[in-house]
Amino acid sequence: MADGDIEVYYEGKPWHVRRQGENEPLSDHATKEAALKMGRLRAEAEGVEFYVRNRDGTIAEKDSHGNDPPEKPG
Repeated sequence: MADGDIEVYYEGKPWHVRRQGENEPLSDHATKEAALKMGRLRAEAEGVEFYVRNRDGTIAEKDSHGNDPPEKPG
């Protein structure tokens, strides 16, 4: 499993996918939908959290892929 969660964000025209804490994007996409697809696939494959940011940088959505706490009985 890789270190760092995956996020989709908008900057300078295209949408990007990056690992949180890194400046360089893992990939660039012309549409938000394409970035979402790639980012979600990457987060699922690595078992990390997936964040989607609005154009203003606020978090619009968060999804967990493998880091959920175990179910507690009762």
